[in-house]
Amino acid sequence: MTCANTAQDGRESHLDACRQSAGASFSRAKTAPGEDYEKRWSTARDRGRLAGLNTPQSYPQLVDGRHLVDFSEDTAARVVQDSFGKTPDPRLQEILTALTAHLHAFVRETRPTIQEWDQAIQFLTAVGHACSDTRQEFVLLSDVLGVSTLVEILNEREGGTESTLLGPFHMVKSPPRSLGDNIDLVGEGEPCVVSGRVLNTDGTPLPNAEVDVWQCNEQGFYDVQQPDVQPPGNGRGLFHTDAEGRFRFRTVVPSHYPLPTGGPVGRLLQATERHPYRPAHIHFIVQAAGHSPLTTHVFVAGSPYLDSDAVFAVKQSLIVDFPESDNEQEAVQYGLRPPFRRAEFDLALTKAPT
Repeated sequence: MTCANTAQDGRESHLDACRQSAGASFSRAKTAPGEDYEKRWSTARDRGRLAGLNTPQSYPQLVDGRHLVDFSEDTAARVVQDSFGKTPDPRLQEILTALTAHLHAFVRETRPTIQEWDQAIQFLTAVGHACSDTRQEFVLLSDVLGVSTLVEILNEREGGTESTLLGPFHMVKSPPRSLGDNIDLVGEGEPCVVSGRVLNTDGTPLPNAEVDVWQCNEQGFYDVQQPDVQPPGNGRGLFHTDAEGRFRFRTVVPSHYPLPTGGPVGRLLQATERHPYRPAHIHFIVQAAGHSPLTTHVFVAGSPYLDSDAVFAVKQSLIVDFPESDNEQEAVQYGLRPPFRRAEFDLALTKAPT
């Protein structure tokens, strides 16, 4: 017996059957994202109309001929995911669908109060306001939550030098310099010579590879943090390897340093009683034709905080000795007086995916 043939004396017994039939037609678990809602609900409306019913609670109620979406704690994530169903870019749809699922799960798990959620929005707003041309507070937030390093790990290809995060202070490409130039423009700190080779994973040197380096000074500050103290480009250099894949430059030994703590991310660290310090390091971005670019650090062996980097970026393979050298001939070659520090290492790039 169909809903249209319902007899008056059995009316009540068939109301539930009609509701169940209508509801079964529109189970969200079987609904493809983006499917046309009007088409999906037409059969339910017809069944209800033939049975002499107002729109039942088991499927969307009508307001001025339009159905209401059933948005509840149990259905919220699915409803929002469905709203992305017509997204033309499949990757964007995949990301938004997964983000919705995990964000809603987080909210259901932690059950924030309205005041707490407002505080969260205010915090993210403050992070945005703290960003400028010379400061990236959102990158800093990603760093201290370990997300930046995790993204690097997930995108790392085996066989080359291990990668690590970009950090918040690579605002522009470093100024072009010649091999052997001094990237320290101030002349304060312990002098150091850094050299090495850029290779592929077979050990073949890569000539004309681009080597972008940047670091803090001996006091732990980057040039963009002290525009009235350090000249622009201090501690930065853009080099190209020679025919044997070699690079070399002069600098000062960088210091360990605290992350900027005057903004919302700093207040977050204080609230959780986490220290803001990073061990001493030099940043590198290395690129060569036909190879995947490498973003990494070289950490100074023996530096404080190697075991508790505030942004979780230290890897054993990236820790390098900076021994003291008394080599007078080399000192003269680089325009230095002994003693000075010396660091030498290779950076290996993997082939670009085809």
